[in-house]
Amino acid sequence: MGSIAIDTGLIPPTTQRAIIAETGERVCIREDTPLASLRSDEILVHTEALSLNPSDTKMRGDFVTPGAMLGCDYAGTVIARGSAVAGVEIGDRVCGAQYKMNPKRPIRAAFEEYNIPTGPFWLKLPDSITTEGGATYSAAIGTAGLALKLLGLPLPDAPVQKPAYVLVYGGGTATATIAIQLLKLNNLRYALDCITTVESTAPCFAVLGRAGGKYVSLDPFEQRVATRKIVKTDWTLGPSLFGEGCVWPEPYARPPSKELLQYGERPWAVAQRLLDEGRLKHRPVRQLEGGLEQVLVGMEMVRRGELKGEKCVVKLAR
Repeated sequence: MGSIAIDTGLIPPTTQRAIIAETGERVCIREDTPLASLRSDEILVHTEALSLNPSDTKMRGDFVTPGAMLGCDYAGTVIARGSAVAGVEIGDRVCGAQYKMNPKRPIRAAFEEYNIPTGPFWLKLPDSITTEGGATYSAAIGTAGLALKLLGLPLPDAPVQKPAYVLVYGGGTATATIAIQLLKLNNLRYALDCITTVESTAPCFAVLGRAGGKYVSLDPFEQRVATRKIVKTDWTLGPSLFGEGCVWPEPYARPPSKELLQYGERPWAVAQRLLDEGRLKHRPVRQLEGGLEQVLVGMEMVRRGELKGEKCVVKLAR
């Protein structure tokens, strides 16, 4: 068993505050959520910023595992590092994505005081990126990377054999911001819908030519609008990149997939290089301060559609 190095100036407790889903529609801040043990191949992050996504507001009804934690996007400072971890040191700032509302690991999600990154799904933040800005990247990187895979398009680390035009509908969203930066354009034969309503699906289908193309959305779309059989369709499920499968209600349920897990590492590796080179920007931030209580405030802002072209980020005490 490997050893663990810890920042002696910030010893983690055995329990922590976290945002937990209860039966039905209720979400609460639990004061005594257990802190998972750190393995030799993991790091422990003191959470300093949390970013909110529309999917955070949808974890209701059949999606809820009572007692499971909410949240996907976080950023903070590394305070402990397992002996098998390379490329990051105590004191470095990182951001990452978590698989929220996961019944297999109910106390592993983002909205907590301390995060243990899952697998390779985290990035080391350069000095040019604030912690609050860094918190906006993670879910968008995974979702945009998966969307490109479903469209059959390469990531920037692979040569483009035949460049193609790509329509990204909903360019003001966080995922679209990342997707647009990853794409190379030439001939319009693909459509990525970052909104996924009847009003967004219809124009995406309309712009694809008579030869057809591919349409991918970020959520299940209305089949009644997808009337052109020559257009191949699909939609993304971000948690599938963790490789564990998904037991959320239909149509979200998925079996485990080693292939998706292996692919999932690639968008993060590409994003790390682009971040280091100063070539990957994030959405403008709408910052709230005041701890986990403000996450609940931010969730209501997202639910009411108050954020236009901005990402809601809650800054926690350092």
